[in-house]
Amino acid sequence: MVYRVIIEKGEDFGFIVHCPAIPGCHSQGNTIEEAIENIKDAIRGCLSVLEEEPTSIREEIGAMEVTV
Repeated sequence: MVYRVIIEKGEDFGFIVHCPAIPGCHSQGNTIEEAIENIKDAIRGCLSVLEEEPTSIREEIGAMEVTV
């Protein structure tokens, strides 16, 4: 399955990555590549927990940018 992730530059070091479709699913890494591999592991871990305790996973309809 494909999940959209958000990557941010960390304040002190490295990169922080979030998976908006799975609340609480976050990870980090020293490089973007490491952060992406780490979020894949985090997603797998979150999904295995959700299989045991089903809750809702947000289903994304689309993504866009807005100007405020």
